[in-house]
Amino acid sequence: MKVLLATSKPFASQAVGEMKQMIESAGYQFEKLENYADRTQLLVAVKEANALIIRSDIIDREVMEAAPGLKVVVRAGAGYDNVDLEAATLRSICVMNTPGQNANSVAELVFGMLIYLQRNRFDGSVGREISHKRLGLYAFGNVAKMVARIARGFSMTVNAYSPILTPDDLRKEGEYGVVPLSSNKELFENSDIVSLHMPLLEETRNCVNYDLLSLMPCDGVLINSARKELVVEEDLIRIMEERPYFQYITDIMPERHEEFLARFPKRYFSTPKKSGAQTSDANVNAGLAAASQIVAFFRDGDERFRVNNKS
Repeated sequence: MKVLLATSKPFASQAVGEMKQMIESAGYQFEKLENYADRTQLLVAVKEANALIIRSDIIDREVMEAAPGLKVVVRAGAGYDNVDLEAATLRSICVMNTPGQNANSVAELVFGMLIYLQRNRFDGSVGREISHKRLGLYAFGNVAKMVARIARGFSMTVNAYSPILTPDDLRKEGEYGVVPLSSNKELFENSDIVSLHMPLLEETRNCVNYDLLSLMPCDGVLINSARKELVVEEDLIRIMEERPYFQYITDIMPERHEEFLARFPKRYFSTPKKSGAQTSDANVNAGLAAASQIVAFFRDGDERFRVNNKS
């Protein structure tokens, strides 16, 4: 079996070395394609691959057609909207993710970006503290749980709303100390800072709009470490125009990045490239989880992290 690590955004060298060792120790062949700039390179590299480990790389019908022996794709990370699940199911390809492996890395970035902008990029001017502020978590998966845990150290009130969990479900997560809310409207009404943690699904696309944003305080803060498509950018620009202290912080550069930058240079921050999982620790965690899942898939038929339907 040939396992291909195909990543345009490379893992830390330590992660690659440990993945290679795990896969070869199991008796499989390991190859890598890193830092590729041309999609043609990917289409050539996958021809003999039986398994793929990827990050944010687009794995669509064309890639799958170029890899007739492909059996499994593992996305090293939580989000998997970069993989065509329908096409994979039609070809009997198992698609898996590695939930929770990058969670702490993303959560730490949330607070790093928040403090950076609240303190005016450390330019020496008077900023704001986050202690005792009301933090709202929109969804409550692995990253949100880590954000809640860190927020307790800042004595923040942490509100949480999940489209898939009831308030009673959230109460059962008592170790995180969140206040469970019953609607997204209630979340935005009762939070000074809202942090987005939903996956991109049809029901979550454009879910943060003017009506919700207008419920926040005039000096509110929206943080997005999930997906840019969750936010209606036109509505956010309107809010920021109407409210001279409202801030937007994102780890996913929006489509209208240049407009945000020109209009709100002191109240807007975007990382140049998605950085949530860009720590050596998260690389090792997610990479080894991906390699382990591939070994278990071929050895035992283990599909516990499967995210697509079976054919």
